[in-house]
Amino acid sequence: MLARRLLPSLTLLGLAVLAAGCGNYTRMAPDTRASLQRTFTGPEAVQYLRLSGNVTPFFGDGSKRLLTPYAPEDVRMLDDSSGKPINPGAVERTLPVGTKLRITKVEFPTAWVVAERVLYTPRTWPWVYLSEEGAANAPPLILVLPPNLEQPNDFRAELEKYLSPQNPKAQVDALAPPVRDAVGAKRLLANMTAEAVRMAWGPPELVRRSLEGTAKNEEWTYPGGRRKAFFTDGRLARAEEAGASILP
Repeated sequence: MLARRLLPSLTLLGLAVLAAGCGNYTRMAPDTRASLQRTFTGPEAVQYLRLSGNVTPFFGDGSKRLLTPYAPEDVRMLDDSSGKPINPGAVERTLPVGTKLRITKVEFPTAWVVAERVLYTPRTWPWVYLSEEGAANAPPLILVLPPNLEQPNDFRAELEKYLSPQNPKAQVDALAPPVRDAVGAKRLLANMTAEAVRMAWGPPELVRRSLEGTAKNEEWTYPGGRRKAFFTDGRLARAEEAGASILP
């Protein structure tokens, strides 16, 4: 009987020790975090995808799914013991631009939160929990934002790379049908605009700009450097995956 009474206390004690040892992984003030939580689960809860996203397993947590614009092999959130990025798992489905979502929770990596998260997940990064319209009983989709966001504007700027409170239907409908289909399938076509490429592949990690005569060139490099897109005067001229051309 005594052992049964001690078990919950010991469990709480263990969590407290773990939490005390790891410390907070967020620099944002508690009142600011609370304000963002109220805003994004209240008046700004309904959002739309600004780009097509992959749904994959959530690393070691089977109760959630990762929502990312990147291919699983390009995700850079966790490393194994040798420093190699961990692949979250194969793409299960793709959500097209304009998919309606609802933010159900904004979770920052405080000491307690990190202690309670599953070990083999990006525990020290902020998580935004999303539910898809018409799929209320499905596992939550997790949008993982970069660590060390200090100000509300930093948080909003990162979130707005992926989500918008305005439905982008008019913008998507303005695309030529082949481009619209490619964006929804996360594929690229020659002569796509930079915005269409962003909707299909997501935001690049690095952008290099150069001039060649009067032509304005851009080189977009995606996480890990495996994918690259090259533009001339705002139009897609070339795209590579692992060094090989992929444009049809």
